[in-house]
Amino acid sequence: MVTDVPTALSQRGQGGDDLLLSSSNSSITTSCNIDESYKYIFLPICYSFTFVFSITLNSVVLYRSFRHTKHWNASLIYMVNLATTDFMYGLSLPFLVASYVMRDNWVFGDFMCRLVRFLFYFNLYCSIFFLTCISVHRYLGICHPMRTITLETKRAVKGTCVLVWVAVFALTCPIFRFAVEGFQNCWDDAIDKEFPDYVPYGITLHLLGFFLPFSIIAWCYSRVVMTIFRTLRRKSIKTIITITLLFALCFFPFHVTRTIFLVLKVTSRVQCHTMQMVSICYKITRPLASFNAWLNALLYFLTKEKSAPCCHKPQPSQHGLLWPLRMLGKGGNGEDEAEEAGNHKDNEFKEENNIFKDLP
Repeated sequence: MVTDVPTALSQRGQGGDDLLLSSSNSSITTSCNIDESYKYIFLPICYSFTFVFSITLNSVVLYRSFRHTKHWNASLIYMVNLATTDFMYGLSLPFLVASYVMRDNWVFGDFMCRLVRFLFYFNLYCSIFFLTCISVHRYLGICHPMRTITLETKRAVKGTCVLVWVAVFALTCPIFRFAVEGFQNCWDDAIDKEFPDYVPYGITLHLLGFFLPFSIIAWCYSRVVMTIFRTLRRKSIKTIITITLLFALCFFPFHVTRTIFLVLKVTSRVQCHTMQMVSICYKITRPLASFNAWLNALLYFLTKEKSAPCCHKPQPSQHGLLWPLRMLGKGGNGEDEAEEAGNHKDNEFKEENNIFKDLP
């Protein structure tokens, strides 16, 4: 028999882990216990995997990029910022792994609890925002190449990157208030008495931090697909679809399930089995969001040798391009000529075209 569960929550662990549902009246006993012991194995394995790959791959990408700073263009500037935030994201994971291994026992103190939770979400949404900047950059370069010359100078791109860092910091800094060490745990969302205040913020964070950027990315790449389709470069459509689906696979399930999770936790009555299913889905999709921290760098390495011309030494600037940028770089002869006329040293579209021609 399934019972309805009032939902003032007494939670343990992060984000309502090991849920213990009870009514807001303290005299009412627990109605629903949800066993989430599986997370103590599942999440440490996934986060450890992400930590190793994100630190290793992104550090190599950054090393290669900083060896050739004089060759930086708009694409490389965005790539370096993306690799930086993915690298920083990986740095926050060992603390979470240790906490899960010790079965939610947090031993690093209140400040580190707040800092680790903040870094987790700050770098997650920085990554999403920089991927959005990359999609807009590709849209302008392919659909409006002449505008790219005036709108995407190096100074403008650097200013955009600074704006992204500041905007995401402002968006995620309330986590310092809500994330707090309690008993032996490090709360991911908020303690019970503050949770009703956290839910509106959490939903706003999802809307501005993911759903809005995802809409922009989908619109930009749909326009790019239409442009490519008209110019008969239809093989590129498969690449664009792959990029968009990869982004959606990593971030969409996590944000949908977490939004539902937050709403259910403040709903007056929730069936126990419903909360259990949503909780399981939320935990399973969490690692998907973290995988994006190393997938972009991995795809860069997988395509590097394949994209390099067989009979010519690759140019330094070609090695630094992120995979989506390299795959989408062919913007047409008019675009290349316009860039050459504007700046011979910073002709990123011509360089990307050389790479693009060697791809299937």
